[in-house]
Amino acid sequence: MMGEGERVSLELREKKRFKTRSEAGTLAMGERVAEMLLPAPKMFVLRGDLGAGKTTLVKGIAAALGAAAEDDVTSPTFTLVHEYAGKKVRLFHLDLYRLETERELLTLGLEEMAEEPDALVLVEWGRSFRAWWRGRMGRLRLNMRVGMSGCFMFG
Repeated sequence: MMGEGERVSLELREKKRFKTRSEAGTLAMGERVAEMLLPAPKMFVLRGDLGAGKTTLVKGIAAALGAAAEDDVTSPTFTLVHEYAGKKVRLFHLDLYRLETERELLTLGLEEMAEEPDALVLVEWGRSFRAWWRGRMGRLRLNMRVGMSGCFMFG
């Protein structure tokens, strides 16, 4: 959870930059960038320290796309995958923190999720599987840092 004075910013490939200093601001940022993440299918790796606001951003994105209400989106830390179905998109929210091998990654069905025509796959803690992400369609990285100005999305 973000505390007062913490910052999150987002730079899209088109050089649009967003900054926020609060949980409410991160939710609003998720709503603002949601349409930019479409059309599906796309896959995004959300990178950031613990408490940087990754799940909060997903809440804003899910709400804006009609996939789930903000209060219904929770961290998939223990379940690994949460799926939210909306009219525009089927949002998959993953947390790979507890996974150690690529085999474990593949047993989640990540390739199948990414192949869904309306899929938007948002992955937390995916840095351990950098080799797997290379060359994947629509893959972008979102770096989030609490208390710093740098939070960038790259293609």
